[in-house]
Amino acid sequence: MRAHLLLTVCGLLAPLTASSQPAAQRPVRPADLFQLRDVGAGRISPDGQWIAYTVTSVDSAKDKSDSDVWMVNWEGTRALKMAGSPDGESNPRWSPDNRYLSFVSGRYESKGGQIWLLDRAGGEAVRLTNLKGGVSEYEWSPDGTRIAVVSHDPDPEESKPDSLKSKHPKPIVIDRYAFKRDNEGYLDRRRDHVWIVDVATKKSEQITTGDYDDRQVRWSPDGKRLAFVSERADGDPDRFNNSDLFVVEAAPGTTPVKLTTWAGPDAGPAWSPDGKSIAYLQASEPQLSAYTQNTIAVVPSTGGAPRLIAASLDRDVNQLQWTTDGSALRFLLGDDRAQHLAQVAIGSGTVTRLIDGRRVVTSFDVSTTGRLVLNTGTARRSAEVYAWDSGSLRALTHVNDSLFAQLAVATTEDVQFRNKDGLTVGALLVKPAGFDATKKYPLLLRIHGGPNGQDQHLFNFEREVFAAQGYVVLAVNYRGSSGRGQAWKKAIFADWGNKEVQDLLAGVDHVLTLGFVDPNRLGIGGWSYGGILTDYTIATTTRFKAATSGAGSALQTSMYGTDQYIYQYENELGAPWKNPKLWERLSYPFYKADRITTPTLFLGGEKDFNVPISGGEQMYQALKSLNVPTQMVVYPGQFHGISRPSFRLDLLDRYLGWYNRYLMGVTQ
Repeated sequence: MRAHLLLTVCGLLAPLTASSQPAAQRPVRPADLFQLRDVGAGRISPDGQWIAYTVTSVDSAKDKSDSDVWMVNWEGTRALKMAGSPDGESNPRWSPDNRYLSFVSGRYESKGGQIWLLDRAGGEAVRLTNLKGGVSEYEWSPDGTRIAVVSHDPDPEESKPDSLKSKHPKPIVIDRYAFKRDNEGYLDRRRDHVWIVDVATKKSEQITTGDYDDRQVRWSPDGKRLAFVSERADGDPDRFNNSDLFVVEAAPGTTPVKLTTWAGPDAGPAWSPDGKSIAYLQASEPQLSAYTQNTIAVVPSTGGAPRLIAASLDRDVNQLQWTTDGSALRFLLGDDRAQHLAQVAIGSGTVTRLIDGRRVVTSFDVSTTGRLVLNTGTARRSAEVYAWDSGSLRALTHVNDSLFAQLAVATTEDVQFRNKDGLTVGALLVKPAGFDATKKYPLLLRIHGGPNGQDQHLFNFEREVFAAQGYVVLAVNYRGSSGRGQAWKKAIFADWGNKEVQDLLAGVDHVLTLGFVDPNRLGIGGWSYGGILTDYTIATTTRFKAATSGAGSALQTSMYGTDQYIYQYENELGAPWKNPKLWERLSYPFYKADRITTPTLFLGGEKDFNVPISGGEQMYQALKSLNVPTQMVVYPGQFHGISRPSFRLDLLDRYLGWYNRYLMGVTQ
């Protein structure tokens, strides 16, 4: 499809109206994955009249996902598809004068994704950039004449004429301390740097250089300076979990000025309206890299001592944005199974929740006229774009309305219980549609990854598929999870597979007391750290009759040097030769594999550098040796997250096949 401004309404997105005889709803099916569309962050135009967003859908015939740019008016009565191509479009932004809608796309063989401009007066999209390293992020200057871009250093081989390019693969030479990263592969010395692109001439000029990565570039209100985040440490930046805020004049050849001195990560800069201050997120101390939690800070833009704002909040904060008058900051506040839109007064530090409840706000944006839009969803509905209008939410998009009208969605409830240490643990309990408390249901304990993350009140397709098959699903925010403060997160520091397993089993015990779960039909599973905790748990107890462990590991010593977590290992556990007893203790699922009786399905991506597939292979081999029912599924060409749609469907089908076999007595 050619990308151009559509002058006709492609779809009238109005709320569904109830008919006199609504169609009967059906259970969620794994194949509904192909119908469920993802609605990207809404970006409101400066005049507040239109909101741009992306819609990502699955093309089952091509076995790939595709993202297109749409916009909807403030009233929510008209929606226009603005840009679409087989290569996908993302990251829509408005020029400050409302003239252009920009986006990033890799269409027409534009390497790495480039910025394209749609003139709202009409015409086709025009490519603005041609950076060899592509565009990972960008921001318009306040006057709309320039765009600041973060781009990767180009591959020298790609810069050669075709006649001089090597036709044979070259050896990969590694000399970095942190030398691999999921999705990227082996790391060389090419880095991410800041560029400025002139909109009128399309000329690009590089602003930052050096053997470190620069990101999160932000213009000052007067357009003269740029703030950005960088790991410009003294010494090897790979060896430090530290990033700082820098400010540089918006011109080539100028030297960046360092603003922050905190030993841990600083990120997320946001200029105050008068340009005198920069708000940012100060993370936890460096060694808590896996359990970090942000605090809001403000520093003078010319340098000086920073000031922490609402330092006693002790909850996860993200996405800072100043109010127009500069008196407060809006942000996302993660709190115990939910995420709210909140505001903090700069002077007093008083925090006010603007939008709360049992929901998750995933993003927000504000126009220069003060209109506010956000993406939010609940456990029963996936996130859509909403207007915050006169103190209430008003839906602007209805992308998945027709699908949800067909589905009998599960009921998700908050539950909480005490662990063996007397602490209250929060969890979600998902009950099938048509739940009958007099029946006995099989239970699936599904464990989130991270561990720094939380199960929350946002539509979760996987949980819905399980519930539709007649399972009650329990999702526990064990110690190590977010949403409960820093002490809750770091409780598992250098003590993996202990307190988390206690919390998970306490959750199962609690649900069993409710009387509707069959204690003889308990299943367990998770992905990433959820897979790791699955391994820990089945090595601790034999009560589970089926398990699925995705992208997990058990022989933790073997992960050193094979995954991407070298900093965490050496700063949380110590090098294996310095602390072998601890490494052996944390590897107990492998060394105690002969205690495992649970039939277990292991899965992972072939190219996973986050938790390499070897972690699952080792446990598969151990259980196979012990004649415990097991199977190993490797997804070719996939990284830590399984992205190919047919593989995602296969993953769900295999989960169900395994659980149904051992918990329902159903064989395929």
